[in-house]
Amino acid sequence: MRHLSVNVDYVAVIRESRKTVEPDPVFAAGIVEMAGAHGITAHLREDRRHIVDRDVRMLREVVKLPFNLEMAATDEMMSIASEVVPDQVTFVPEKREEITTEGGLDVVRNRGKLERMVHHLKSRGIVTSMFIDPDLEQIEMSKLIGSDCVELHTGEYANAKTQEEAKKHMESLKKGAVFGLEMGLEIHAGHGLTYKNISGITPVEEISGYYIGHSIMARSVYVGLDNAVRDMLALLAGQVR
Repeated sequence: MRHLSVNVDYVAVIRESRKTVEPDPVFAAGIVEMAGAHGITAHLREDRRHIVDRDVRMLREVVKLPFNLEMAATDEMMSIASEVVPDQVTFVPEKREEITTEGGLDVVRNRGKLERMVHHLKSRGIVTSMFIDPDLEQIEMSKLIGSDCVELHTGEYANAKTQEEAKKHMESLKKGAVFGLEMGLEIHAGHGLTYKNISGITPVEEISGYYIGHSIMARSVYVGLDNAVRDMLALLAGQVR
């Protein structure tokens, strides 16, 4: 069954634009849970531009769904993850100047550090995932360092300007998903996925998890968060609401 993990970062973006207490991403996570989603994701950035430490701790305490913490591979983030013990940690690349995550993590280049971190987190019972481009070498290395999952970066597919370009990126995602599953990894996908382009991804049966935030939160402005989540779940199930 395809599962949907909803990223609540964008709720915190609105809150932090005024440095106030609302809207609360923890409250939003409760709505997402009641709407039928299968998980909650939050990215704790080094600069704390949206999600802050309090959010991570509250999400861990309050949310009953599997909680996925996205984070950079740094000692500070490892310390927080070890304390909070989320259900899953997804390692992502991070640049302070970027608006959102750009491209996948280079697991090959950072093998030694990531391998140590993965082994430490797994000793704490935490599932690990690598946010990577659908590159076979990166996928293979993710398996070699002990990661449980990979989240394939779908940004190039989502940003394609033509059908031909989208098809090329879709074929790359399919090839990566098949290869990763054959290696024993759980295959997820995320970045730039919307209500309009998700139908191009769902035929890839090897992908079991979808990590979506911005599009759901944008739709919620018009239809409410509960309906926005249910609409995406319907599309993942091949239904139309």
